[in-house]
Amino acid sequence: MRFLKKAAVFLLTFVILFSITDGNTAHAQIHVSAKSAIIIDGASGRVLFAKDEHHKRRIASITKIMTAVLAIESGKMEEMVTVSPNAVKTEGSAIYLQPGQKVKLKDLVYGLMLRSGNDAAAAIAEYVGGSLDGFVFMMNQKAEQIGMKNTKFQNPHGLDDHENLYSTAYDMALLTKYAMKIKEYRTVSGTKVYKAETMDRVWKNKNKLLTGLYRYSTGGKTGYTKIAKRTLVSTASKDGTDLIAVTINDPDDWDDHMNMFNYVFEHYKTYIVAKKGGIPKLKKTFYGKHAFISRDVKYLLKEDEIDDVKISTTLIKPKKAWKKDASLIPDVVGRMTVMHDGKVIAKVPVYYENEHLKKPKKHFIETFTSLFMSAAGGSAWSI
Repeated sequence: MRFLKKAAVFLLTFVILFSITDGNTAHAQIHVSAKSAIIIDGASGRVLFAKDEHHKRRIASITKIMTAVLAIESGKMEEMVTVSPNAVKTEGSAIYLQPGQKVKLKDLVYGLMLRSGNDAAAAIAEYVGGSLDGFVFMMNQKAEQIGMKNTKFQNPHGLDDHENLYSTAYDMALLTKYAMKIKEYRTVSGTKVYKAETMDRVWKNKNKLLTGLYRYSTGGKTGYTKIAKRTLVSTASKDGTDLIAVTINDPDDWDDHMNMFNYVFEHYKTYIVAKKGGIPKLKKTFYGKHAFISRDVKYLLKEDEIDDVKISTTLIKPKKAWKKDASLIPDVVGRMTVMHDGKVIAKVPVYYENEHLKKPKKHFIETFTSLFMSAAGGSAWSI
């Protein structure tokens, strides 16, 4: 039963599986002052422009994106934190905590993200991770889960107090793409002004793009240390397109981010490349009008790239018994693969809608096995 449950989760989450895909479409048209930079589609992860995006660099306070994610995912945002003397002693930017002060974790996260409080970062780390070292372990564990292959965290705030701490523009884009899937993170990151619930404080976000410089800004995180220089992660949305930009060591980061966003918004559009519902090319097959996909497949493209999208569908070869008894037909009968420029951008299950069936089908394991036979070139149709 445990295997079946895991297999069921696998199939049901078989839906659109996007990862960041490399590309250099806009390289000739975009110039940035940053040592490293990247802009990606927040939905698909498509790289729209990149400069030295895999080079390991110090990243300063954009480290705090990971700290905020772990705090939010801890499920303790409404709990009270007692601030330690060690947290108060943390150098650099602060929200001016006092030893023994009791502050809601939620307030600490807002102070972390809006005012870049290093004391807030330390207090969060001690509470959520049990200690600074324990929290750093959690940070690196989460980075590995997300796929941040060129990142090593050494503290929760990004201060240059260790020799061996680094990340890349690419990895920080990955982290932000993950973070933006979390509703509470999006709220915190996109807050312009916040009044703390358990402190007599009102904080304005340091992100100038968000607070007035750029109308499409939805959030982000600023950073600076003497070694890392200026670092910036920002997000923006327009007409259903969500973008993520990262720059590291950039003296002109505000303008660079706006220029990257404006170029993409002007030249790209989010298209529906496979529409949810019936699949026209299957109408003359055994599955006919009963085969469907459950959601739209969307992808950010230039207009002249639309014809480069290719769609293929692999189906389980129908069994003779299915013609006599449609209730034997499994829920999932195949897989649609959507590709652009030779790269897979989506894999979605093809479902079978049986209008006569009154209860869930019991042939899951058959479907599970057949799909893997299909992938291995077994008993399947490819259309």
